[in-house]
Amino acid sequence: MAGVYAISDLHVGFPENRAFTDGLRPASADDWLIVAGDVAERFADVEWTLRTLAERYATVVWVPGNHELWTVKDDPVRLRGEARYRRLVDMCRGLGVLTPEDPYPVWDGDGGPVTIAPLFVLYDYTFRPEGTSTKEEALEYAHETGVVCTDEVYLHPDPYPTRDAWCDARVAYTEERLSALAPGTRTVLVNHWPLVREPTRVLWYPEFAQWCGTVRTAGWHDRFRAASVVYGHLHIPRTIWTGDVPHIEVSVGYPREWRKRGGAPRGPRRILPVPETD
Repeated sequence: MAGVYAISDLHVGFPENRAFTDGLRPASADDWLIVAGDVAERFADVEWTLRTLAERYATVVWVPGNHELWTVKDDPVRLRGEARYRRLVDMCRGLGVLTPEDPYPVWDGDGGPVTIAPLFVLYDYTFRPEGTSTKEEALEYAHETGVVCTDEVYLHPDPYPTRDAWCDARVAYTEERLSALAPGTRTVLVNHWPLVREPTRVLWYPEFAQWCGTVRTAGWHDRFRAASVVYGHLHIPRTIWTGDVPHIEVSVGYPREWRKRGGAPRGPRRILPVPETD
């Protein structure tokens, strides 16, 4: 039986993760695969991964994570910010991989019809640590504790003045597109960062949450009739529920992390048809 599967945070710059990714195969020739960001930092590694997966799965849907948007010193592709994102989108289109800039595909198989909506909304520092009320206070607290996301060095927002300004633009664009869906449309919302804050409550370092989303998407799972929400980023694969909507983290993570969970990465999670048990 064909289905829609999802995975994220492949981080193929690690040899173990690259080998794992190279071994991924669909259960059915008609399977779809959602790749929810953080494939790699170097452009060539992202392209290799998506090309490999697109040759195997009937449809591949990709959303960017923060790592794809980094501009690192050893990457020949020196583009920053929006220009880097657009180059990634162009690369995906050349491979037949769907992105947040393309028409949303509709899964008409078992469990459908469901519109798969790949999103890119970034974060705006509104998942703040307790006791802080502004972005400036939250960042100051993070620097005091030594828990600062590497995005502050490598994720450039050009031409926007800040990452949160880029987030503002992405939220407005995405909200407009989702609002244009036909009344009653069921969706699977896919974003690298969680759409609600609840998954970040278990972070070892709560200061990190400010790089993990925006409060502005908190009600989207209800507003846009989500059958489920797919995300990554936190490297804590699990399912939480907001009302009757599952929010499913599908991350692989770094080798040191997945080894602690049992010695091998977990493969793609089935999203549709909805599994009877998680």
